[in-house]
Amino acid sequence: MGTKAGLWIDHKKAIVVAVTEKGEEIREIISEVEKQLRRSGDSPLKGTYESLQIPADDSRQRNFTGQLNIYYDAVIASIRDAEAIVIFGPGEAKDELKKRLEKNNLGGRVVGIETVDKMTDHQIAAKIRQHFVESR
Repeated sequence: MGTKAGLWIDHKKAIVVAVTEKGEEIREIISEVEKQLRRSGDSPLKGTYESLQIPADDSRQRNFTGQLNIYYDAVIASIRDAEAIVIFGPGEAKDELKKRLEKNNLGGRVVGIETVDKMTDHQIAAKIRQHFVESR
């Protein structure tokens, strides 16, 4: 049996579980993505925001996308050697990661994607173990 990997992912963090003959290893990858950029300057109660103090939407989106790409690359680096990958999580991140895996010629290793809510690390590890036992 080669390495199999499963992960729970959202835009804030990924919990990666690698399953090998020797057992399992759980890693957490924290994202540096900042969804809402903080505004500097006066509060709306004290005065108006200057238009120059708020980055343009396309600038904020480019920054957000760049941070996401760095995050996804770190996740991919941690699962690159897996022969089978299962991805689950609550939002869009799992599908975005799958697309990024496909760009890296790793899309064929994805054996499942599932929408699930928040889970503990132990629940994630148990779900991944169960998935790979059932898929034998």
